[in-house]
Amino acid sequence: MSVADLALQRSKYKHLSDEEWRWFLQQVEGKERTADKLPTFAAIEDWWYPVRLSCEQCSSELAARYKAELVESRKTKDERHFADLTGGYGVDTYFLSEQFAHTDYVEQNAELCRIAEHNFSLIDNRKSIIVRNSSAEDFLASAGQYDLIFIDPARRDSHGGKVFRLEDCTPNVVELLPTLLAHGKRLMIKLSPMLDLTQAVNNLQSDKVQGTKVSWDVFVVAIKNEVKEVLLLSGGSGQITAIDLDKKGQAFVFTREEEQKAIYDVQCTTYNFLYEPSAAILKAGAYKLIAERFGLHKLDVNTHLYGSDTLIENFPGRVWKVVEKQDLKQANVLCRNYPLTPEQLKKKLHLRDGGTAYVIGCRVNNKPTLFFAERIEDIHTKS
Repeated sequence: MSVADLALQRSKYKHLSDEEWRWFLQQVEGKERTADKLPTFAAIEDWWYPVRLSCEQCSSELAARYKAELVESRKTKDERHFADLTGGYGVDTYFLSEQFAHTDYVEQNAELCRIAEHNFSLIDNRKSIIVRNSSAEDFLASAGQYDLIFIDPARRDSHGGKVFRLEDCTPNVVELLPTLLAHGKRLMIKLSPMLDLTQAVNNLQSDKVQGTKVSWDVFVVAIKNEVKEVLLLSGGSGQITAIDLDKKGQAFVFTREEEQKAIYDVQCTTYNFLYEPSAAILKAGAYKLIAERFGLHKLDVNTHLYGSDTLIENFPGRVWKVVEKQDLKQANVLCRNYPLTPEQLKKKLHLRDGGTAYVIGCRVNNKPTLFFAERIEDIHTKS
């Protein structure tokens, strides 16, 4: 029974007060919504779930475990203290705390603190997590030293509207940076995929109190070709990692200097294969370097599609085989740096959406061009 259907059964639960009924529905909905996203929690008896927004905004288990793996790969044996300054539902706290002997969960929402304290008490190796109902700023005013501080600033203003600049998030990590550095040996900041990555890193490169430069490693994290979060980890070398967690071994690692120096060809020719990098690589900005490393031709300076005469194996993204122009009734239509939208192009070509055929509209040497193609994986499925 769905939560919506269950809500209509209020008369069957007269023994519950209105407050208890709302809590009951919240628990049913929370488990239903997050069972696939957070399977570890779903398997724990009497686990509590917060309101819908907190369930929607929290990290997935896959992404949280990736953060823990990053920390494990870089920490030393004597690092014992960790603080999550924006605890929320506690997903990142839960998995990152595996790496530390002592963890402080900090959250200004009292209800989230109540839920977190209950949940952490259910697991023996999480009972060392201390729940602190405080804002990040107030907590830091009397905090000690930590080997890692994690912070995930809220991307909504006081009216609930989305914000797109780092300094407009809460807490303002740009303003708070000197204090964070004073208390944390290493910082990990989680950013929204919607934020301008280059601008965010530039805004966090200077400790104005100490007069020193902060170097960040950047991790663009996608799941099923959708960028879910961007992580900044201090104390790095400026390395950028683009990874899709559903495709192990397909991490694309580079530096901004490598991208700036990359040399690639823009050729006007007939291509047998087309390539589109993964969403993580595109967000990371490796537009030129991806062509150089895989020996591909970039179709246009502002078109992030690439071509080759022979098939390049293990490309981190989507690959199509170009076919002869067809009289199609149905196709998947993509537009990249093209004067029409996909809907406009479908209407112009009288196409229904779907099937295995693709029509790709893009610019090649600044000329609007159409390619007819089939996905490589679809071809393999049919053969």
